[in-house]
Amino acid sequence: MLLFDSLAETAEFARRWVPFCKKYSVEPRAPDIYFNEKIDYLKDKVQPTFVKDRRAMKREYEEFKVRINALVAKAQKKPEEGWVMQDGTPWPGNNTRDHPGMIQVYLGSEGALDIEGKELPRLVYVSREKRPGYQHHKKAGAMNALVRVAAVLTNAPFMLNLDCDHYLNNSKAVREAMCFLMDPQIGKKLCYVQFPQRFDGIDRHDRYANRNVVFFDINMKGLDGIQGPVYVGTGTVFNRPALYGYDPPVSEKRQKMTCDCWPSCCCGGSRKSKSKSKSKKKSIKALLGLGGLYSKKKKTMNGKNYTRKPSGPVFDLEEIEEGLEGYDELEKSSLMSQKNFEKRFGQSPVFIASTLKEDGGLPEGTNPTTLIKEAIHVISCGYEEKTDWGKEIGWIYGSVTEDILTGFKMHCRGWRSVYCCPKRAAFKGSAPINLSDRLHQVLRWALGSVEIFMSRHCPLWYAWGGKLKWLERLAYINTIVYPFTSIALLAYCTLPAVCLLTGKFIVPTLNNFASIWFMALFISIIATSVLELRWSGVSIEAWWRNEQFWVIGGVSAHLFAVFQGLLKVLAGVDTNFTVTSKAADDAEFGELYLFKWTTLLIPPTTLIILNMVGVVAGVSDAINNGYGSWGPLFGKLFFAFWVIVHLYPFLKGLMGRQNRTPTIVVLWSILLASIFSLVWVRIDPFLPKQKGPILKQCGVEC
Repeated sequence: MLLFDSLAETAEFARRWVPFCKKYSVEPRAPDIYFNEKIDYLKDKVQPTFVKDRRAMKREYEEFKVRINALVAKAQKKPEEGWVMQDGTPWPGNNTRDHPGMIQVYLGSEGALDIEGKELPRLVYVSREKRPGYQHHKKAGAMNALVRVAAVLTNAPFMLNLDCDHYLNNSKAVREAMCFLMDPQIGKKLCYVQFPQRFDGIDRHDRYANRNVVFFDINMKGLDGIQGPVYVGTGTVFNRPALYGYDPPVSEKRQKMTCDCWPSCCCGGSRKSKSKSKSKKKSIKALLGLGGLYSKKKKTMNGKNYTRKPSGPVFDLEEIEEGLEGYDELEKSSLMSQKNFEKRFGQSPVFIASTLKEDGGLPEGTNPTTLIKEAIHVISCGYEEKTDWGKEIGWIYGSVTEDILTGFKMHCRGWRSVYCCPKRAAFKGSAPINLSDRLHQVLRWALGSVEIFMSRHCPLWYAWGGKLKWLERLAYINTIVYPFTSIALLAYCTLPAVCLLTGKFIVPTLNNFASIWFMALFISIIATSVLELRWSGVSIEAWWRNEQFWVIGGVSAHLFAVFQGLLKVLAGVDTNFTVTSKAADDAEFGELYLFKWTTLLIPPTTLIILNMVGVVAGVSDAINNGYGSWGPLFGKLFFAFWVIVHLYPFLKGLMGRQNRTPTIVVLWSILLASIFSLVWVRIDPFLPKQKGPILKQCGVEC
């Protein structure tokens, strides 16, 4: 009910805020961000009334915030009798797990105009039906319900998907996406336009790599040249037919030049036969009375042809079967295929009719009351039963990272995507600022990748022989196998300490030929990294932060994700992920050093202590053995310090604001490091195993 009442207040505030933004070209159009910007707001503003209107608008916004805060304070404690709406009726959603579907249209309907009398964009509150015993599929299920409601009420051809913590930073972002989606050459083949994620509330040094610049500014740009970037779950403008499981349109081949004077055998048929086929199609349309239902434009879904409807009234699918006798199989199958829509999309003729419209929009003469009832029907609990929702249509179920899975299915059908990077960031969001929340976020992403790896949708074996390009498949394989690299990474971070504790060196002595190969490989890797940084404009500092957090996340969150994924898939033990809390203050970074206990912190802490103990042990051993032992020691110290430097941001976050580390973390880490060191000394694999008695010289000449 808090969201319901907040949207009502927001709709009232929008009647004044939207005309103000349009009149003075306000950027960004999120009022809280706009009024808190520390810039000269008079720059490029020449209207004499701007200052007066801005002051009045800011007063309106402050009053709006007071009303919203009052609603929040009221919602802190639920009354015993449950929430009651303003008209005195009980709130239908008092039981959050057992309530009917609810829809409320605030703006866009008759009478909901701005203060200048102009029509506003439609604002609709949607709460899908919840009943015990039904699987609701969290975010993916909510998105599918919203897709169906939007199709029934407005049926816009394009849809923008944003997370709840993101805001529109560039009012022209959707227009830029539509420039791709409406392109006459590639527009019909695009499933979505992906924007990069940008964040507020991150410290200047980006200690925990929240900006993720290597992924968004290097990897995603590279994928744009293959078949398109992966879907990241937010900041995406979709082409609606791609979400319905349709295949992209096939490029039409250019027709060969023909002439009426040529023989009919060369032209592939006479003009007379062609005119007969055209008249036959017209007679079919007249007999069935389907209007614009039968069209030459066809859409394919999983290899089957389905006709698309450019315009026309809503029809009853049961009437399609009548009057089909006597027509050839091609035309009959084209019309009979309409019956299969109910099995795929569910029992809603209104929704099915909306999927057949070529350019979106509602049929003429629709009744708003009837549409609201149909919208309530499509968000009911049992609507998706025995349909393809969540399997082939809409957001795909079965993983906590439904975004990767949904985009992957679209690319497998032959769609391609586009990466759009405007100069002014299109959308901005809040990032988890402290270490614990950041690790839980990475854990959730990695767990979703492991789930996909162990499912039938794994890119290693799914949709071979389809329309997914080889390099695009390799990119998707990379998105699901990276958590498993944590096992090797854990070994690499442990071996330097092992060498220092045992006095052995893991790097073998190379001959001249092998050294040349090693140096060539090393130089090529460095050159490739430098070229990528120059091409994408990523700074050295941002790249280094990304490398540091790759090690931190690899030995903690990725490692846990592998074991949790194995438990979930093999043993059926489900683990709940923690919703990450985001930074609330952009200036103070008050939560940067806030510590929250989590088991994810134990492995990196153990590695730090282990390598520090190894450094102390190695230096002590060199001091005892004299000058000759310092040379081999430097190589061992280099690898140990390399691990410590990568884990340094973790160490800073672990110490907390007052440089206090929880005792339990220190105890667990020291215990594990001690056990490992003692066990390694007891069973040192570098020492040769001797058989029989150990014989020593007595020192006496016998």
